[in-house]
Formats: sequence, C-alpha cells, structure tokens
Amino acid sequence: MSYNALGLEKAKVEKVAKELNILLANFQTYYQNLRGVHWNIKGKRFFELHVKFEELYNLAAEHVDVIAERILTLGFTPLHTLEEYAKNSSVPVGKNICADEQTVRLVIENLTELLKIERKLLELSDQAGDEGTNSMLSDLVTEQEKNIWMLKSYLNEAI
Repeated sequence: MSYNALGLEKAKVEKVAKELNILLANFQTYYQNLRGVHWNIKGKRFFELHVKFEELYNLAAEHVDVIAERILTLGFTPLHTLEEYAKNSSVPVGKNICADEQTVRLVIENLTELLKIERKLLELSDQAGDEGTNSMLSDLVTEQEKNIWMLKSYLNEAI
C-alpha cells in the first residue's frame, strides 16, 4: 500500500477527493441558486428572505473554498469550470423561481441533496481514516440540518 504525506492510503484518498469534487460541484450550483433567489425574490417576505439568502450565499461561498482547499490538501485538483460543475451536479437548479415560499423550498431541496452527498462522503472518508474530511463534513451536516429545520419552521412544516 502507498501512503501520502498525510499518512493516508492514496487509493482511498483518491476516492474521497473524487467525491469531494462532486460535493464542490453541487455547492457551486447551490451557491448560484442562492444568488438567484436573493436577486429575484418577490412577495410579502421579500425583506427578510433577501437578507437570509445573502447570509446563506456568503456562507456557501466560504464552504466552496473550504471544500476546494480540502481537495488540494489531499493532493488533488478541485473542479473549477462551469462545465465541470454542471456535469457533476445533482442539486436541483432554480430557474425563474421568485415566489417567497417557492424559493425557500428550493433551498431546502438543495440542502437535502447536499446532505445525501455529504453522508456518502462521510462513509468514504471514515473508511480512509481521513479525520480532516470527516471533521469538515460533520460541521457542514450539523449546519445544514439546522438550516433545514429553520426553513421548514419558517414554512410551518414538519421535518
């Protein structure tokens, strides 16, 4: 077996990096969706949602950077073109979504899809003994679960 400078098995880490790139592509789609709903929100809840979506897209931009830097830390290259993001993303794209409840539902759908990817990645990174990726993902999962709870509560819906 061959190990990298971090003491992780190269073959296992390569699988983790590949899946981190999938997560990166999905986060970029999520980020762009947040920009879109921030710009195009309409309705009685405009002021509060406009601010919330800005908060979420700023946070998503930070996460994009952290994910890309983790891929680099593991010794691989992060995806970095719109073409690669579109090809590797499964997060629903929000086109012409501007009604307040519709925008919140899109964000919930995006977060739910991100959580699926992150949970799969947690299994892979755990198998690789990659505590750095596990820690990053655990923080993302905790944050996103809370955001889903809050957004569902905003819509007066159960988890």
